[in-house]
Amino acid sequence: MQFLRELRRKLRRLLIVVWDRWRVHRAAAKRLQQEAPGQFLFEWLPAYAPELNPVEAMWSYSKHCALANFVPDDVHELEDAVVETICEQATNPRLKRSYFLAAKLNL
Repeated sequence: MQFLRELRRKLRRLLIVVWDRWRVHRAAAKRLQQEAPGQFLFEWLPAYAPELNPVEAMWSYSKHCALANFVPDDVHELEDAVVETICEQATNPRLKRSYFLAAKLNL
């Protein structure tokens, strides 16, 4: 929620947020609408449709490509590796664009 608040403050325009129907997201949307009516528009993915969620493609890339043969010594090493692959993806616009194209969302 804090990220969306800061993004809204920086961009100074209506934000369209695409979320799945996870309970946490529904609660956050309700709070944001109460705090800043008319500042956010929420579009909801179907109840269970991971193929429409670009984030699922990101996790799949991490799991099946970047970390496919990775064997960590402990949970901390695993966490570090996951964070590293997510950060690497975040700096690759072409890869991120491919996640949205794969999801076939009309945004």
